[in-house]
Amino acid sequence: MVLPQKRNLTVPSLGSSESLHTARKATYRSIKLWCLSICLACVWTFATWRWDSLSAFNYRPVEDSSCPQTNTLIPRQNLFFWTLLDDELRTDEFKNRAVRWLGGAVQVETETFDNMDPVGEDSRWENRAFFHQYLQNAFPRVHSTLELTKVNTYGLLYVWKGYDVALKPYILAAHQDVVPVNPDTVDEWAYPPYSGHYDGKFSRFCERVWGRGSSDDKSGLIGVLAAVEFLLEQGFKPARTVVLSFGFDEEAGGKYGAAELAKYLTERYGRHSFAFMVDEGAGFMDQYGSVFATPGIAEKGSVDVDIEVATAGGHSSVPPRHTSIGILAALIAHLENNPFKSHLERDTPMYEFVECLGAHAANLPVPLRKAIKRAKRSDKALKKIEESIFQNPVFKSLAGTTQAVDMIRGGVKSNALPEQAFALVNHRIATTSSGKATKIHDRDLLAGLANKFNLTYMAFGEQVSDEDVPSKGRLTLSSSTVLEPAPVTPTKGENAAPYQLLSGTIKAAYNAHRSLTDDDDGVIVAPGMMTGNTDTKFYWDLTEHIFRYNHLNTGKTGNPLGSAHTVNESITADAFLEMIQFFGTLILNSDETKAF
Repeated sequence: MVLPQKRNLTVPSLGSSESLHTARKATYRSIKLWCLSICLACVWTFATWRWDSLSAFNYRPVEDSSCPQTNTLIPRQNLFFWTLLDDELRTDEFKNRAVRWLGGAVQVETETFDNMDPVGEDSRWENRAFFHQYLQNAFPRVHSTLELTKVNTYGLLYVWKGYDVALKPYILAAHQDVVPVNPDTVDEWAYPPYSGHYDGKFSRFCERVWGRGSSDDKSGLIGVLAAVEFLLEQGFKPARTVVLSFGFDEEAGGKYGAAELAKYLTERYGRHSFAFMVDEGAGFMDQYGSVFATPGIAEKGSVDVDIEVATAGGHSSVPPRHTSIGILAALIAHLENNPFKSHLERDTPMYEFVECLGAHAANLPVPLRKAIKRAKRSDKALKKIEESIFQNPVFKSLAGTTQAVDMIRGGVKSNALPEQAFALVNHRIATTSSGKATKIHDRDLLAGLANKFNLTYMAFGEQVSDEDVPSKGRLTLSSSTVLEPAPVTPTKGENAAPYQLLSGTIKAAYNAHRSLTDDDDGVIVAPGMMTGNTDTKFYWDLTEHIFRYNHLNTGKTGNPLGSAHTVNESITADAFLEMIQFFGTLILNSDETKAF
C-alpha cells in the first residue's frame, strides 16, 4: 500500500486569516485522504480473504471438512525402491523400454465382438494365446517369480505371494481385449491401428504410442506389469500378497473372463478376502483451474430394454395407417421426448465431487461456490448447482438414469408390410435408482401409446392391457439381464483407509513426476464415477473397496476417457510413464501400511 506523500505546505503569516483558513482546509483534506486510504486498504485486505463475493480475485484453497485431502504418501520403509523407480523413470533408457513394452502389446490384435461364442467354440478367442506369449517374453521376471493360473483358458491370474500371511491381499486388474477397429476408418488413422507406432522425441504429437488398446486398456495392463517387473529387478519382496487379474472380454461384458476370474478368486480366498481392488477407470484432468483426480468409487447399473411391435403383414400396396415400423418410430420418439429426470442428490458420489469443486477449484465461478457451501441445507442452492453443472452433459449423465436407442430393425422386403419391428434401448441406471424403477418408468411411459394404437401390451412378463379386448397388434417390452448400481466405496470415516491410501499415492505419483514438493497442492483427489461399466461388477463379493482408476493424464481435454474407442487412439509416453510410477508407488505403499 502506498501512502500519500507529505505535502510541503507554505505557512502563511499570522496576519492573513483567509490564508490561514485555506491552509487548515488543505491540511484537514490531506489527513482525511490519508485515513480513507488506510481504511480502504484494510477493508480490501479483509474482503479478499474472507468474502466469498470477492474470492475470484484472491481465492486460496483451504482445508475444507466437506472435501478433506489426504497428505502425500511417500513410502518410508520402501523408500529405497521408490527412489530407484523415480530415478529410473526419468531416463531415456527406461522410456524407450516402456514404449517398446506398450507398442509390442498393441501389435497383438485382441479384438472382442459382442456375438462371440464360448471359449473353445469360437476361433476368434485364439489370438489371446499370442498375447500371452508376448507377455511371457516381455516380462521374464514376472513369469519366473509370480504364480500364474490361466482361468477359462485365457484369463490371467498372477499371484505375487507376500511373506506376511496376516496381511489382506489386494487386486490390480486390467483387461487384455480391445474394441474392434471399423475397417471403414482405417485410412483415417495417423498410423495403422495395430502398428503400436511410437512417433519419437521430435514428434508434433508429443511423443505418442499409437494404436487400438494403447489407452484402453493395454496401457493399464502393461503399466502394472512394468512396475512389477522393475521392482523384481531391484530385489523387492512384498510383505502383502498382490494379485493381478486380467480378463479377456471386458469389451463384451466380461462373462467369460472377469466373471470366471472372480469366481476362481472367491473359491480360493473366500468372500471379502481382499483389502481393495484397482481396475481401469478415470485419471486426472484440469477442471476450473485446478487438477482433479477422480477415482471411481461407484458405477451406474445398466439394463437393455427390448421393444417389439408385432402387426399384421400383407402387401404394401394396401397399407394400414401405421405399420409396425411406424408405430415403433412413434414409441421411440416418445421415449426420447420424455427422458428420465436427472437430479443432483445429496449423499451421492456426484455430490461429493461437487463439494470438492467448491472447496478446492481455483477458478470456480463465485455464485456456484457460494451455492455449494449452502447446498448442504438449502434445496434452493442445490437446485442452482444442478442447473449450472448440468450444462455439462457428462455431469448430467452421471447424475441420473440415461437412455439411448442403440439398435433397430424391421422389415424384409420393400413391397411386404413388416410383421415385426424391434428396438433396443440401453439404460444406465443412477446410483440412487434400480433396475425395477427403470422398467416401471418405461412400462408406464409407453402405456398411452399402446392404447392409442390399439395394441395388446405386455411389459417384462406382466400383462398390462386387457387380454380380452380385440387389438391390431402387440407391444412387448422385455429385458434379459439387469445390472444394479454398484455398492459405493467408503471415502470417509473409519472404514476409508484404502481410499486414503489411494489418495495419498495419487498425490505422491503426481508430485514426483513433476518434481513438486510434498507441500505443493498439485492435485486434488475427489470421489468420481465411471460413465460405463467395468469388470469390477464381478468382484463385489471380494471387497467393498473398489476403485476404478488408472492415473491417466487427460489434461484439459474435458474427456475423462481420452482417445479410447475411437480413431487415432493413443497415449503420450510421458502419461504412460506416470502410470507406471503410480502403480509402483501403490504397490510399495500398500505393502507397508498397517491400516488394513
